[in-house]
Amino acid sequence: MRKITMREAIIEGLHEEMERDDQKVLFGEDVGKFGGINAITRGLYERFGGERVFDTPIAESTIVGAALGMAITGLRPIPELQFGDFVGIAFDEVFNKLGKWRYMHGGTMEVPVTLRAPIGMAGGAGPEHSQSPQALFMHAPGVHIAIPSTPYDAKGLLKTAIRDNNAVLFFEHKLLYDTKGEVPEAEDEYLIPLGQADVKREGSDVTIIATALQVQTSLQAAEKLANEGIDVEVIDPRTLAPLDKETLLSSVQKTGRVLIVHEESKTGGSGAEIAAQISEEALFDLEAPVKRIGSPDVPIAQSLHLEPYYRPSEKQITDAVHELLEY
Repeated sequence: MRKITMREAIIEGLHEEMERDDQKVLFGEDVGKFGGINAITRGLYERFGGERVFDTPIAESTIVGAALGMAITGLRPIPELQFGDFVGIAFDEVFNKLGKWRYMHGGTMEVPVTLRAPIGMAGGAGPEHSQSPQALFMHAPGVHIAIPSTPYDAKGLLKTAIRDNNAVLFFEHKLLYDTKGEVPEAEDEYLIPLGQADVKREGSDVTIIATALQVQTSLQAAEKLANEGIDVEVIDPRTLAPLDKETLLSSVQKTGRVLIVHEESKTGGSGAEIAAQISEEALFDLEAPVKRIGSPDVPIAQSLHLEPYYRPSEKQITDAVHELLEY
């Protein structure tokens, strides 16, 4: 199977879905002729023209509000926030409207919005351009949350999100854009259902549940631990809403030990909710307390020298696994 980058996989997914029907429109800051600051919309303007791929003012509330209006009147908008951090500017439109309007109007309308947003620390972008805000929206009933960790998952989840009749927040870690992975040829179409976790590595001693970039870090740590005879299972939920509890709980029942790893701040991160659900539904399967690793609860430094200390590391993961095995 060919190997392409996550960037190429996302572009391919966008291209295929926009070819599929002309009700899909893509817009945001610098996504037109420029192709986006992360080059994720490269070539789409040239293929589909300025009526379906266009730039907007620097006005995130307008971007999301316009997407809502387009969606309830028959289009399938794919807006982009230049940085996931900027979702705060459009918080009302995302939190109170994208996820609630279908319910509030008795199901008389659909809200097929796929809101793409780059997240994560990358290159010293500082406190307002490096965050991972996805956990905020686990508290927003009505929206789906997708976070791919591989090119294969990115394309399959994105195509599913665009076809879904509900709003999907699609978070992409910036440091994953250049990572390569196997993806079927364009003519071999595939979709990945929302709410279906993926066991990235099978194991029997400890379960690691990780998202985005930390899936790759966890896999690297698992390989190192294998050299010590420790068999680690690594699971990527792929979507936080809906959350595939069945796969997670099945792994917990097998290993009895759980480590949750994400780049979000530890307090109130998605790992807190996952840990709570495991404690509620699999408490007596646990042989040790659930452990979590996240970023420190402080603003992210802009310094390139300090930034690595915020992101969970392979050593932190291996140390945490050793601690779990001591119980």
